[in-house]
Amino acid sequence: MPARAGLRPLVAESWRRSARVDPDGLPTLALDDAQLDAIRGQGPIGTALPVVRRLLLDDVRAAGCVVALTDAAGCIVWVDGARAARRAAEDMGFTAGADWAEEHAGTSAPGMALRLGRGVQIRSEEHYATAVKAFSCTAVPLHAADGSVVGALDITGDDRAVERHTLPLLTATAAAAEAEIALTALRHATRATSTTVPRADRADRADRADRGRRGADSAELTLLGSDTATLRTGDRAVRLSERHSEVLAVLASTPGGLAAADLAVAVYGDRRAVPTLRAEVVRLRRVLADHAPGAHLSSRPYRLTGIRTDVETVLSALDRGARLQAVDGYAGPVLPGSASPGVDDLRDAVRSRFRESVLTDGGVEALQAWSRTADGAADPQVLRALLGVLPRRSPRRAGLVAAIEALDRR
Repeated sequence: MPARAGLRPLVAESWRRSARVDPDGLPTLALDDAQLDAIRGQGPIGTALPVVRRLLLDDVRAAGCVVALTDAAGCIVWVDGARAARRAAEDMGFTAGADWAEEHAGTSAPGMALRLGRGVQIRSEEHYATAVKAFSCTAVPLHAADGSVVGALDITGDDRAVERHTLPLLTATAAAAEAEIALTALRHATRATSTTVPRADRADRADRADRGRRGADSAELTLLGSDTATLRTGDRAVRLSERHSEVLAVLASTPGGLAAADLAVAVYGDRRAVPTLRAEVVRLRRVLADHAPGAHLSSRPYRLTGIRTDVETVLSALDRGARLQAVDGYAGPVLPGSASPGVDDLRDAVRSRFRESVLTDGGVEALQAWSRTADGAADPQVLRALLGVLPRRSPRRAGLVAAIEALDRR
């Protein structure tokens, strides 16, 4: 089928790539029930699924649409939503197990989101396959902690599926799911590190234990709300340089350690910066030796031990359900002035973890506390959730409505 005149260039390119797809056919089933159960129960999709259910399903049902998750290959792993919309979606082959990759199903939002690596909205007639032209859809890719694409998150239905707010809503939900994926991977890495210790690392630990017996104090690293980190040991405190702050932030959030090239990418955004990184690590070790003798920065891979961060402290409080305590300890984003990719990822993961926690809790106190932070005050979904639980006579309602309207006008 040739591309129609008047198509957006993005869509026209997809139509050209879809030329070998039968426009009158339906997607084929590529995954059986056992495979679907396995994917839903483990791995990144298994981690993301509860987050998507909590944050999206009720709203999608109310809008008369369906929400779906695909795997990295474009096969639908899970779909749910309004009953009538689900039946209509099944009629066009939009069902669990079906292959909706662009090269097999033609132009659609989930297939294009996976191919292009970004959010996409496709309106009815822009679909390549005939059976799909009655629907519109919005989709965004989902990423693992290492940046690889693990699937796509999609809303499909009538024109409400491509309203102005749908793409930001999906993007925010994907960010929350990605934060949970990253934190789950971090927990697994931590457990693996604690149970399987290489021989060289056992020697490192023995050396650190010996230093600890000589009276070395535990070190704390403050990353929240300041462009540079502060390293505290006992009564002593030292403000670190921006680059040392970034290296420690990345390593503290990766207990399993990073190879030199991976750390260079996380800190400098450039794999070729390994020589610069190594020189910086030499200087950083001198700082740690002077100000945090109980800390240790080993090599091959680079791994940091003996330092606890304020990020760990607040996330631990969240995990215990102590949301007010966690928000009270949240002084602001992680190293807000840093442009390092690894710090940016950590910053987004922490922010999304707080956001998901207070939205899941849904309590007035937690929502109020988070809405007073800069991140919460800039999040219309958080403000709407707070508006929904405040008493009708609350004096805060007028201010919340004004703030939400101001954010919507941006």
